[in-house]
Amino acid sequence: MSTDRVIVVGSGFGGLSTACYLADAGYDVTVLEKNEQLGGRASVLEAEGFRFDMGPSWYLMPDVFERFFGHFDHHPSDFYELEALDPHYRVFFKDGDSAAITSDREEMYDLFESYEDGAGEALESYLDTSETHYETAMNKFVYEDRPNLRDWVGLDVMRAAPIGLQLLGTMDDYVADYFDHPKLRQITQYSLVFLGGAPSNTPALYNMMSHVDFNLGVHYPENGMRSVVDACVELGESMGVDYVTDAEVSEIINRKQGFEVESAAGTFEADYVVSDADYAHTEQELLPEHERQYDAEYWDSRTYAPSAFLMYMGVEGDVEPLEHHTLVLPEDWNHHFEQIFDDPEWPENPAYYLCVPSKTDDSVAPEGHSNLFALVPVAPGLDDSEEVRTWYRDLILDDIAESTGVDLRDRIVFEETFSVSEFADRYNSRAGTALGLAHTLRQTAVFRPPHRSESCPGLYFTGSYTTPGIGVPMCLISGEHAADALIDDAS
Repeated sequence: MSTDRVIVVGSGFGGLSTACYLADAGYDVTVLEKNEQLGGRASVLEAEGFRFDMGPSWYLMPDVFERFFGHFDHHPSDFYELEALDPHYRVFFKDGDSAAITSDREEMYDLFESYEDGAGEALESYLDTSETHYETAMNKFVYEDRPNLRDWVGLDVMRAAPIGLQLLGTMDDYVADYFDHPKLRQITQYSLVFLGGAPSNTPALYNMMSHVDFNLGVHYPENGMRSVVDACVELGESMGVDYVTDAEVSEIINRKQGFEVESAAGTFEADYVVSDADYAHTEQELLPEHERQYDAEYWDSRTYAPSAFLMYMGVEGDVEPLEHHTLVLPEDWNHHFEQIFDDPEWPENPAYYLCVPSKTDDSVAPEGHSNLFALVPVAPGLDDSEEVRTWYRDLILDDIAESTGVDLRDRIVFEETFSVSEFADRYNSRAGTALGLAHTLRQTAVFRPPHRSESCPGLYFTGSYTTPGIGVPMCLISGEHAADALIDDAS
């Protein structure tokens, strides 16, 4: 057991996870959070009787949460209850068509068959392959950290060669081998948005997300994703983790005897530092030049996941036929992705997501009202001036009315927007990306920035920029990898 002191910079799920694993190993852990709430992007907005999850809102991969809490001899149910959502979500296509994605596999086969002859059988084959890929990828390449190229040369990797070969193609090409109908391709690829990618630039390995979607299901933790943050914090506190909010870090100083971390809450001394803050911000703003692994040119050359235009709305009355999770998709979404990754501009015919937690949870809105937020993926770095935001807000409200039949425009009693500039200001997020580095072929697995700093011994990184990548489950696993790296080096 160690009594070394560790400062964790940032309390996103990567930071909260790292803190728990290190505290469990006997380290003296303090978490410094820039903002007034713990949880990083998993913040909560409360106003006029409404409560909004400002960040993550999909509870996916329940097996990862079971594994995380199980490491500490707990279950998620020790902290919060889960409700399975059925349907998982509804899709509105902008040509007037809609489809509900449910937990009934036979119903889904029939749905796919209704769009394309043979698509039901193709879906069965696709999901069986997706499940195999998921289990292999999670056990061999996600739960096991492989930080060096030599870690990818070995018998176990060769046995998993079919999975590795999937990295050579794109999701677009892979899905096209199963389905011709564009709507079916959209349904099987929408989850790429959660990885910060597009079908044309995301490795086909991520077809495993369809297993997450169709087979593992979609759940809602009571009181929202905030419950998961509170559970991680409570778990950490039970092992002695200290949490300090309103403690924005301004400098990480590497001394011979350890680190000094300068923050708005004072100076903290530590033997080790783990950063869950934006990786680029940590290197470019918190470290001296000689202790940076990457220069500005490197960060400028990366492909970043989208930012988002978010509208949090309290609405009078109900919002039928919207489900807890609803997707609104244009007939051709390629142009939207091009406007994110190739020619950045505000998409005028966007694909977007609507979340109505009040369909499941009465506590998030006053009686007789609905809690709803809209999320439109947009390119990072866009100008989001008040004039632009006003124009775009009206465009989205018009589109919701036209595409879903739900007219919100005269029923909004509370409203707040959050976009590129807030992601940059609140989370020190590079270019205002909402998620971090996209999962392109050149930014997957060993090609993502490492957990260990190669220029500053004793400094480690966790979160969505590192392996295994973007998403709450991945960040929980990233925290384990970062903690393991520190513990291995210390021993």
